[in-house]
Amino acid sequence: MDLKHWTLERDADGLAWATLNVADAATNTLGRAVLDELGALLDDLDRQPPTGLAIRSGKPAGFIAGANIEEFTRIDSAEAARTLVNRGWALFNRLAAVTYPTLALIRGHCMGGGLELALACRYRLTVDEPGTRLSLPEVMLGIYPAWGGMLRLPRLIGPAAALDLMLTGKSVDALKAKRLGLADDCVPPRVMDSAARVVLLSGRSPRRLPFGQRLLNGPLKGVVAARARTTVAAKARPEHYPAPYAIIDLWANHGGNALAAPAASPSSLEAIFRSPTAKNLIRVFFLQERLKGFGKDTDFRPQRVHVVGAGVMGGDIAAECALRGMVVTLQDQSAERIAPAIARAAKRFERKFRGKRREARFALDRLIPDPAGHGVARADVIIEAIFENLEAKRTLLADLERRARPDAVLASNTSSLRIGDIATALREPARLVGIHFFNPVAMMPLVEVVRTGHTADAPLRCAAAFVRALDKLPLPVRDEPGFLVNAVLGPYMYEALRCVDEGIAPATVDAALTAFGMPMGPIELVDTVGLDIAVAAGTALAGADAVLPRTLADKVAAGWLGRKSGQGFYLWQNGKAQKSAPGPLPDGLAERIVLPLRQAVQACVDKGVVADADLADAGVIFGTGFAPFTGGPLHDLASRARP
Repeated sequence: MDLKHWTLERDADGLAWATLNVADAATNTLGRAVLDELGALLDDLDRQPPTGLAIRSGKPAGFIAGANIEEFTRIDSAEAARTLVNRGWALFNRLAAVTYPTLALIRGHCMGGGLELALACRYRLTVDEPGTRLSLPEVMLGIYPAWGGMLRLPRLIGPAAALDLMLTGKSVDALKAKRLGLADDCVPPRVMDSAARVVLLSGRSPRRLPFGQRLLNGPLKGVVAARARTTVAAKARPEHYPAPYAIIDLWANHGGNALAAPAASPSSLEAIFRSPTAKNLIRVFFLQERLKGFGKDTDFRPQRVHVVGAGVMGGDIAAECALRGMVVTLQDQSAERIAPAIARAAKRFERKFRGKRREARFALDRLIPDPAGHGVARADVIIEAIFENLEAKRTLLADLERRARPDAVLASNTSSLRIGDIATALREPARLVGIHFFNPVAMMPLVEVVRTGHTADAPLRCAAAFVRALDKLPLPVRDEPGFLVNAVLGPYMYEALRCVDEGIAPATVDAALTAFGMPMGPIELVDTVGLDIAVAAGTALAGADAVLPRTLADKVAAGWLGRKSGQGFYLWQNGKAQKSAPGPLPDGLAERIVLPLRQAVQACVDKGVVADADLADAGVIFGTGFAPFTGGPLHDLASRARP
């Protein structure tokens, strides 16, 4: 049997070991050639059945990342989509029906079609490593898991847990997979092969759901489906995101079989594959992959980080670094100023490592209070995150430069000042780079990496590599007021505030923009950011003579600063804005408010703040949450302009 991507070995116990190592690729994906070879491999096993079959990866990182997205994007018709789905559906059904026991040995990422393949096996064994993550993320591409995931996952772990994974696209680690029943066991790497052998030879019965869960998969399906639709409706509209509604419908009414849905149904393959949402979200996926590529052209691997400024931003940046395995020294004027940041980090680590006290303890041990700044001399990366005052930052960074290693990355987290203005205080201005995080640091995926006209290439590459080491997305931007994200958010929020000045209720403004597809309305966003911050950002962008929206200026003068003061445009209780019911939505309100954002994005492209329109779209989507189903503000405009 001539196989390019798979190898098949048989051992003395009669077990077959099928190893996937996709040729000329860093990760395993399930393209047509790989699936065809899997079919040929099963043909060989049919002729001489093994005692059991273990499926594993030959890659150093990852089991299977899912279907081949490049092949997927070349689908040009509903018939081609149906052919693709039928191939995987039939093949995985065939794998599930073999008479000998089968096992998926999952080490590293196991996503999409990779998890669907694993679900078609009788057993699943996860390897207890940080990189082991299991997910069905298709909904994030505007599609659904059509190779058996919608059928098998609810039967294995129950419909509520299965729908939660399929409707959100979120992943679970190796231990949680075992707790859910998604994995039969979780083992350390050193014993994974022997553990797989033991399970395959054990003769144990496959996991069976409790009676109550079987009822939810059967006679009570309608109840579960109705509850799931209500949950989804609170987060996304069907005209924006049809895929989650289709997943619920296919599970509830078609046994999880996408091929069974009539072509006229909104849940059908035809409807989903031709939807603009799927096309745009797939575009967004490739934009994300482009951002992930920045920082790969250097072997810089930061181990030690020094952060100056233990406020919310500085403290959370330090915690993020410690969470990712870096040793972090956190500096401020006194230990008392640093203590709240350490306390916040401890709570974050406890949530992140729920059930793993040692890992949480180790992470906290890596976060070291350092009022005197001793960590500067040993740090690979030094980040200034103090208050927004030019002279204070200049003085601090000049001192840090004197004490830092010559090869250390020297960075500012400023959001409103020019990096070039700060850099003039340094002996070597070329070494200063902006590394601009967004609040909340733990949740926001984008980080702007800012260069001035004098910044050297090496610190930029190292800064991007540092951002990737935090599993965030680096966006290279030029040193202009507001960089990209704040430069486009300012006009957007100010236009919304002008609508409030004109007498439109804040709740109505927010309702119009959430209906447009924004994750949060602009008035609630202003309250969340802080009204004083909105004033400072507007002044920095437009100058000291900027005319502030009247209601914004009045509230700041009264000390109403938004969420942090308990009142702004809304009253805040328990971290939530207390909103009145919105009034009727004026025609064109959302378009009016979004237009300045689009214009600002185009202006940033024209000025060269970002290299091209694709990077501008990526930055706005991942930095602001701009409705990603549009493909980005500039892509959306271009799409709507087409006849």
